[in-house]
Amino acid sequence: MSTGRAGNLGSRERWDHDARPCLIPDIFRDVTERMSSYATAIHWFRRDLRLSDNPALFHAVKEAERVVPVYIQSVWNGAHAWTGPGRQAFLCGCLASLARNLEHIGGALFCRRGEARTELESLIRETKAEAVYFNRDPDPYGRAMEATIRELCREYGIACHDYQEAVLHEPHEVLTGSGQPYKVYTPYSRNWFTLPKMAVLPAVKSLRVPEGIARGRLPELADWGLDWSDELPLEPGEKAARARLKRAVEQSLSHYEERRNDPAADATSHLGADLRYGTISVREVYHRAAEAAAGATMERERKSIVTFQKQLAWREFFMAVMHHFPEVLETDFNPDWRGLEWDDPAAGDRFERWKEGRTGFPIVDAGMRQLLETGYMHNRVRMITAMFLTKDLHLHWRLGESHFMQHLLDGEIANNNGGWQWSAGTGADAAPYFRIQNPWTQTATYDPEGIYIKRWLPELGKVDPKRFLLPPAPGTRLCADYVAPIVDHKTERDVTLERFKRHRAG
Repeated sequence: MSTGRAGNLGSRERWDHDARPCLIPDIFRDVTERMSSYATAIHWFRRDLRLSDNPALFHAVKEAERVVPVYIQSVWNGAHAWTGPGRQAFLCGCLASLARNLEHIGGALFCRRGEARTELESLIRETKAEAVYFNRDPDPYGRAMEATIRELCREYGIACHDYQEAVLHEPHEVLTGSGQPYKVYTPYSRNWFTLPKMAVLPAVKSLRVPEGIARGRLPELADWGLDWSDELPLEPGEKAARARLKRAVEQSLSHYEERRNDPAADATSHLGADLRYGTISVREVYHRAAEAAAGATMERERKSIVTFQKQLAWREFFMAVMHHFPEVLETDFNPDWRGLEWDDPAAGDRFERWKEGRTGFPIVDAGMRQLLETGYMHNRVRMITAMFLTKDLHLHWRLGESHFMQHLLDGEIANNNGGWQWSAGTGADAAPYFRIQNPWTQTATYDPEGIYIKRWLPELGKVDPKRFLLPPAPGTRLCADYVAPIVDHKTERDVTLERFKRHRAG
């Protein structure tokens, strides 16, 4: 494994928000010798719901006699543009697992509900904490709250320590030769791969919590006015995440290159939700993959594992884009396409039929139903369904962006935004607007036997899969129980091309 620089470790300064996790055993010993000493510190859990390789928790336990591990639950109710019942059910499961793990090592998970600054201030007063520790969030909303917490700590004259955790390289670390952010993935990834990667920190084995502090109760779905009666497709929690990583390394990654685009195959890592909620660290995923690549006996297997690692670079590329260009959450990354004509989703039922998987395009409907039933969709099908919404139905990518975030267990704001703008042709390193995927030919390429389609569209179970490769004749259906296509792809493709050309000319 490669190692990065030590950074600002164990500083005795009261204010140290640029601290980096320690990297090698010698540094661990140095931290122990030079560490700050606090009677009580707060560790604020956010998207790092684990004990292993958790930089902020590791340092809090090292540097304080007692630690208050706290999770602060949001207070919205009923509906949210960026989450939904399945996602919140997974979050609740991860928190329950984390609470058990903390109790196993002598600690506890303290739960509060409210606005983060208010709840942390109350906890600082109650515990007389001398320091607050947390891991940095890659999203604009999280960063804004971090600034508020740093100011809170200044007001109380206590230390604030925050750490790099969600990514291998933060946006300011991967820049062009002139110090500018990348707008294209390939040069970004070349640079990203050359940089040293921080090693994995040891798991926290024990901690002490203050006595006499109310723990609060774990979040429940009803707190948000939500209900989820289905079984989660992924077991939540750190133990399950580690099992998924082990299975991916031993079974999936060596065949990732040739099988990753097959939606019917169980050939991906299924670690997206774990990375989103931090039940496993991206450093451990990267290094475990690197070890597997180093031990591969065939060049094909090594290249396959590197292809998987490139997906981690894509993840951080989109996070860097959102960091440097936060306006992408509100508008198109490419200013040339701002103001492009989109249809009104309220005019007709196209958007509802897309969401429900009733478009008459089997590969699209299979993906949308998989999403609704499981909180997951294969990545190749995500691209197909996204391009269908934007290029065939002419509906704004932000509609699909929100729908995906409400349902995907692994929904990551930056990646989801980047993927949708890529499909719409308006984003960073996006597909050219004139490159429009044909759902019928995509089916021929990636699900020619109709295995994936029939899995999620049982009404097509007896239909010859060869009929999924071309649209049915006008006025006909693939079967009596399945809807006819709601649009003609060739016609809508021409409409899209004309709109983009007109906008560019105007």
